[in-house]
Amino acid sequence: MANSSPVQVIAVTGGKGGVGKSNVSINLSLALADLGRKVTLLDADLGLANIDVLLGITAKGNISDVISGDLSLRDILVEGPKGIKIVPAASGTQKMVALNHLEHAGLINAFSELSQDLDVLIVDTAAGISDGVVSFVRAAQEVLVVVTDEPTSITDAYALIKLLNRDYDMYRFRVLANMVRSPEEGRHLFSKLTSVTERFLDVALQYVGSVPYDENVRKAVQRQRPVLEAYPRAKASIAFKQLAQKADSWPLPSTPRGHLEFFVERLVQA
Repeated sequence: MANSSPVQVIAVTGGKGGVGKSNVSINLSLALADLGRKVTLLDADLGLANIDVLLGITAKGNISDVISGDLSLRDILVEGPKGIKIVPAASGTQKMVALNHLEHAGLINAFSELSQDLDVLIVDTAAGISDGVVSFVRAAQEVLVVVTDEPTSITDAYALIKLLNRDYDMYRFRVLANMVRSPEEGRHLFSKLTSVTERFLDVALQYVGSVPYDENVRKAVQRQRPVLEAYPRAKASIAFKQLAQKADSWPLPSTPRGHLEFFVERLVQA
């Protein structure tokens, strides 16, 4: 009965573009695969796909083929490094950015057909706070907010948390500081964020650590390979392994929360 256990769904988000969400999503996926988890990575930046580019893989189809009904999710899955499965997004299609609520719901529900083959779904969201980002984040049970040491990163992360908290009653967020010069810088970034959230919102933020700025990440991106695979002993790779160990111990959902979410039928069964 192993496959009726809940799937852990982690949305990687941050509000601002350029904070390294896709790199975090890819390397966290690989580090979880190293722990023996069956991982699927969804490129949820529906109109500006970049996971396939970052990994140098060619997709046969993508999410737009699923939305149009031409292919199933299984048909478009691509095998990535360390056996992870990737759900590629479309590139440069305006209509994918403007999906309505029903289309998002259809897509989230479509994942149920994959649920036998996975333990963890990582959702790499688009930048910003569009309806699409909100749909995917609400449908996950863990929200990993990626911040960097730029004023706009903290303000955008705050805006995203505020929107999810005020409009959708979400109150639990995990925060990762990316591309930091030192562990202290990461903790300082977290305290900057909590100083605003504690004043204005009723939320619980948990700091899950930091990933150091590492030249090897840039080199890996240029080679279209994840840093964890290209440079397994790099400082960033070690940080991603530590993050995966933490994520692996986060509690799994036990009951449906009464709104649209990934793999809800597994929770009902369980």
